[in-house]
Amino acid sequence: MSTSLTTPERDPDLHTPLGGVSLTAGQLPRGAAPGTLVAAAVAGLLLWLLAGWAVVPCALLAAASYVVIVYTWSRAVEGPRKATDRFVTALVSGAFLLALLPLVSVIVTVVSRGAARFDAEFFTNSMLGVTGEGGGIYHAMMGTLIITGLATLISVPIGMLTAIYLVEYGRGKLAKAITFFVDVMTGIPSIVAGLFAYALFVMMFGPGVRMGLAGAVALSVLMIPTVVRSTEEMLKLVPNELREASYALAVPKWRTILKVVLPTALAGIATGVTLAIARVIGETAPLLVTAGLTDGDNFDPTDGRMTTLSVFSYYEYQSPGLFAEASFDRAWGAALVLMIIVMLLNLVARVISKLFAPKTR
Repeated sequence: MSTSLTTPERDPDLHTPLGGVSLTAGQLPRGAAPGTLVAAAVAGLLLWLLAGWAVVPCALLAAASYVVIVYTWSRAVEGPRKATDRFVTALVSGAFLLALLPLVSVIVTVVSRGAARFDAEFFTNSMLGVTGEGGGIYHAMMGTLIITGLATLISVPIGMLTAIYLVEYGRGKLAKAITFFVDVMTGIPSIVAGLFAYALFVMMFGPGVRMGLAGAVALSVLMIPTVVRSTEEMLKLVPNELREASYALAVPKWRTILKVVLPTALAGIATGVTLAIARVIGETAPLLVTAGLTDGDNFDPTDGRMTTLSVFSYYEYQSPGLFAEASFDRAWGAALVLMIIVMLLNLVARVISKLFAPKTR
């Protein structure tokens, strides 16, 4: 008995087994989509440079032209199925690029305007006695570090202990109530935290009080929910087998938490704390009503007003005075420094996550 293989060349019906719908189709050239994108971008750029159109209409027209051309071309060559896939891919990619536009715009604007004041005087001098050009942000940088550091010292122990209680001990109504209030605190406006801290210090020191410690308390109110949530999630990821193995060796629960659970979750906890610091270091509203503003150096958080970078930038831009251009330069410079600090904190969070992550083979 002899058998023979049926090939598409011998039997054309293999191409169309489903009511005349072909299972094979042509394909666009490999560089068709990128080439079309480049051509649409060049056309939009020419409209912007030569025709004098605004940037946004040019970008939207170029994107729409790319989608229409690629979809039509693909539908004619590859069929409706592949054309729909390319259409959805173009929409998703366009949405991603659209989401990046505000971020890129902020970075370009802050860097271009803030780099003008990046000099030695800007980082080593304060604003004491400065009425025109010159001056610096040394006092604001130190105030930012002191207030944020104190807020971290307040928030991290409270947040970590709360998370440990919720994961390891918390049962019943008390744990549910704590979880509920943590969720509520996560969404409170920052100005509410500032007013709470101000009212608390007014009760202790009288009306009109302004000090760095009050600002640290306000920031800690915003930090604690973030620390609790991040620590709680990291503790839940620790395998129960590790706890059970420790209990099997007659190790007390508190020691198991201290020696087994926390070291295992250390990378995630440290990352969460770092991101919580990055989240509050740029707050302005709570510090306006608690720490205030000063032109000189003040390194004592319990005595007098203390300036942070965010508050300094706000006042320089909001009340420029007679030398508006110099004030605007200082405001943008302070904003750039603050943005760099936040970026460095995010990089530190990534490094900590890699260094302290559990070693696996």
